[in-house]
Amino acid sequence: MDAKAFRQVMGLFGTGVTVVTVPDGDGAHGMTANSFTSVSLDPPLILVSVDRRARTHELIREAGRFGVSILREEQEGVSRHFAGKPDPAVAVDLEYEWPEDIPVLAGSLAQIACRLWAEYDGGDHTLYVGEVLHLSANEGRPLLFFQGRYRRLGEIL
Repeated sequence: MDAKAFRQVMGLFGTGVTVVTVPDGDGAHGMTANSFTSVSLDPPLILVSVDRRARTHELIREAGRFGVSILREEQEGVSRHFAGKPDPAVAVDLEYEWPEDIPVLAGSLAQIACRLWAEYDGGDHTLYVGEVLHLSANEGRPLLFFQGRYRRLGEIL
């Protein structure tokens, strides 16, 4: 199968954009992810897919916990920053909240703090399932990703 065609077809599924965060020394480390879903209501479980080559991959295992912040439409720069395009201006303005000693991005649309529940082989990724320990939500509209580009609700509706 052609990897480029696979990626192109998968890009037809519009998603929200999240940042997965983990404790790292005295601070936090994060990565942008759009492979995120709820799994179960009882117990409350979510799933994120993390590339095995990503630094976040081992940090989740080491910490045994992670956060997921759902980004609002004004946070495209934050998404790019955590997607490997570091921006010093974004880094200076980042603020974290630490529910259950788990970093999440302050000011994001929603914050979810999890304890690592299980992990599964997902080829070149690991599927991490987290038990939700804390969640909160704020007003706003989500940042979206569709066909390899960031989008906003107004562009789609």
